[in-house]
Amino acid sequence: MDTVEIIRTSFLSPLVLAFLVGMAATLIKSELEFPQPVLNAISIYLVFSIALKGGTELSAVGFGAIWQPVLATLALVVFVPSACYVLARRFIGLDIPNAAGIAALYGSVSSVTFLAALSLADRLGDPAEPFMPALVSLMEWGILVALFIARWRMRRSQSSAIVPIREIVIDTLRGRSVILLLGGLFIGYVVGEPGFKPIKPFFEDAFRGVLTLFLLEMGMVAARQLREFFRLGLRLLAFGIGMPIVNGVLGVVLGAITASASYIDAPAAVRAALPQANPSIYLTSSLGITFPFNLLIGLPVYYQLASWLHGLLR
Repeated sequence: MDTVEIIRTSFLSPLVLAFLVGMAATLIKSELEFPQPVLNAISIYLVFSIALKGGTELSAVGFGAIWQPVLATLALVVFVPSACYVLARRFIGLDIPNAAGIAALYGSVSSVTFLAALSLADRLGDPAEPFMPALVSLMEWGILVALFIARWRMRRSQSSAIVPIREIVIDTLRGRSVILLLGGLFIGYVVGEPGFKPIKPFFEDAFRGVLTLFLLEMGMVAARQLREFFRLGLRLLAFGIGMPIVNGVLGVVLGAITASASYIDAPAAVRAALPQANPSIYLTSSLGITFPFNLLIGLPVYYQLASWLHGLLR
């Protein structure tokens, strides 16, 4: 699959088109809307499905055979969302919820970008290791790091007293998205592929259909707050291009993972945990800027960097 075909397939997918339809519906003042209980149910389903599938993938590989890449990934799980949060606050000038929302998306992974990276590596005759999908599932923990940062900073901003870290950790772990992520990862890891098979039609086969509805609603929300995006336009553009380059260079071997920004998985968790965050900021940055940049320029650059480093270490 060449670059043009990758871009065409990605941007003409039902997910992206649903997002655009949602924006159009709001801009023309349509009566289309989702009841809040339905939105809550969709968010719960998406976050739990993502975690459940990630736990299943981890169980198929096992930590013993990939402990070194796992340690490197876990270090990036902490560093990437933390760095993104700081830059979003100081460079773009976002408030705490919006900075944490961007940190969650950039701390997670774009599955489409990852699949495009695998396709590129295969086409160049240098296929990726089979355990890479398991590392992708570990990167979902970056969402938890971003949510922890959000709760920590919001608690500090509301009180002049020093809030104990233990209290913030407990408060974060009690959150709906965190329970769903940790619980899903645990269940998937314990039951493995055999245990996941009976519920696969509901949690995997129906996933993209429900996700399409979610992107429709996200488009509606983003269109209501476009003014905020245009206020941050140039700084957001610089962030959306600069961040994947920095993260990709830091990751090197994991470059295609750390350089991408989720526009499918993480938004469901951010929408549930940080409803005050503006989707027109974090979705536009990841989907409208970072995603096409990675497809057009980023992936070849990360591949060349990894090849160069591999040659030095041989």
